[in-house]
Amino acid sequence: MHSLPRNVWILAISLSLFMSLSVLVIFLGGIIGQTLAPTESLSTLPVAMIVVGTASSIVPVIRVMSSLGRKQTFLNVCIYTLVVIALAVIALQIQSFYLFCLSAFLFGVTTATMNQFRFAAIESVDENLSATATSMVLIGGLVSAFLGPELAILGKDLFDVEFMGSFILLSMCFILAFVLLLFYQPTETLAVEEQTKGRSLKTIIKQPVFIVAMSSAAIGYVVMSYIMTATPMSMHVIDGFSLEQTKFVIQSHVIAMFLPSLFTPIIVKLLGLSKMMVVGVMLYVVCVGVAFAGHDMNNYWIALVLLGLGWNFLFIGGTSLLPRAYDEAEKFKVQSVNDFLIFGLQAIASLSAGWFVFNLGWEVVLLSVVPLLVIQLGILLWWLNHRTHVEA
Repeated sequence: MHSLPRNVWILAISLSLFMSLSVLVIFLGGIIGQTLAPTESLSTLPVAMIVVGTASSIVPVIRVMSSLGRKQTFLNVCIYTLVVIALAVIALQIQSFYLFCLSAFLFGVTTATMNQFRFAAIESVDENLSATATSMVLIGGLVSAFLGPELAILGKDLFDVEFMGSFILLSMCFILAFVLLLFYQPTETLAVEEQTKGRSLKTIIKQPVFIVAMSSAAIGYVVMSYIMTATPMSMHVIDGFSLEQTKFVIQSHVIAMFLPSLFTPIIVKLLGLSKMMVVGVMLYVVCVGVAFAGHDMNNYWIALVLLGLGWNFLFIGGTSLLPRAYDEAEKFKVQSVNDFLIFGLQAIASLSAGWFVFNLGWEVVLLSVVPLLVIQLGILLWWLNHRTHVEA
């Protein structure tokens, strides 16, 4: 990892600051929602709105990025996020549930931009280092696992209105990210993108390598987001665990999502990307089994740690595989389609999590992901049997 260029390190630190926003909103969204929402089943709407906002923003953000370049887009989004944080603070001040949901939706632009950091890192290194660069940038998420929830707790009682201070503290992260990203050196050649259209999307999407890369990242994200969004509701609101206990489980989950990135490049060398993704699906299966077995603190904790590990293997595998499906001139349109599908499906999962957990219970939430895991396992086994190239 010592051979990675400065860009990758800048992106890793910046990602940790950007991602603290999504961790904070996921941690607090349902809890704030439960206080402000007109009905209990709408409690997770703020969490769903950030995902809907992400899905809606991916294509516009990548289009802007293809015109302005990655660096200018990253810097502009830091300033934009500070404005949206101010809107969230106003929503809490006037106790407006729908204004808070709107601010969560607008944060989607920030998370859509954040999700381009991994591609910016891949572009900064040779192809053989793509999994290492992706892993390194995602290690930034480890910091956010602590930073997001700690900002939430630290800022909870800073002002008369609960959690208003949490968002004010969050704004410091984006001021720091802006300064850091001034030192990022873009590597893309925008002229090539403009001059050459590349193959049609239909041709690219039909490639087996695209199907496997996209489905692994999409199903990985959908299952993780769905269960993680339901967890604070099931733990804190239904089962009565304290905010601190819930925070510990969510923090452990986010750490499990990103800590394996230190070792993922070694796992890729040992198993190859496809087998690593199969292991990711199996970790999800065990996660569902453990969570289904009971409502104890240990059940929640072990299940959410396994959920984080499974996501890491599937998402890094899918992200590292995706560049094999496109040429330089095709990258922005392929990344747009890939991320739109991933986060569009994740939006549906987040939107339904609150309704499922309150109306049908935790066990139904868990059972409803099993068909997706069977489908993804089938896709991966088909790919392992039929691929014609040798994995790096």
